Amino acid sequence: MKAFEFQAQVNPDGTVAIPADLCKQISPNQAVRVLLLIAEPNEEAVWSRLTSEQFLQGYDASDAIYDNLTSAAQN
Repeated sequence: MKAFEFQAQVNPDGTVAIPADLCKQISPNQAVRVLLLIAEPNEEAVWSRLTSEQFLQGYDASDAIYDNLTSAAQN
């Protein structure tokens, strides 16, 4: 099974348009399976917070030596 991903919007009539370049790769009347992923209103904020938390979990006290690396290199 092939998978294609693209950004789209639902049209006022409830349809979703497939990009022209992708349509060229699909045979007419070919059966397809569609998966719609719809962002929740605050999903971006949640992902941003999660990313920060995960990044900081990898931070160790021994990494603090790099905090002053830029100012030391400029002197």
